[in-house]
Amino acid sequence: MDDLELEIKQLIISSLDLEDISSEEIVSNEALFTEGLGLDSIDALELGMAIQRKYNVKIDAQDKDVKSHFSSVSNLAKFISSSSKEKSNVDA
Repeated sequence: MDDLELEIKQLIISSLDLEDISSEEIVSNEALFTEGLGLDSIDALELGMAIQRKYNVKIDAQDKDVKSHFSSVSNLAKFISSSSKEKSNVDA
C-alpha cells in the first residue's frame, strides 16, 4: 500500500472519528461518499479541512474537479501529490 494512501486513510479515520473501521478496511479505489465508505457532505468539509491542515494544499470548492479528487483515497493521493509538486515548483 502506498504510504500517502495509508496516511490519508488514517486521516479519514481520525478526523471523522470513525472508530469502528481500520485503515486496512478502506479500499483505496472504493467510493468515499454515498456508496462505498458512505461519507456525507459534512464529512467532506471536515476531511477537506484536515487535508488542508496536514498537507498544506488549497482545496477550492468551486473547482470543477474537486468532486473527482474526493471520490476515493487513490484520487485524493493523486491530488495531494500533484498539489505538493506544484507548490514546490512555485516555491523553487
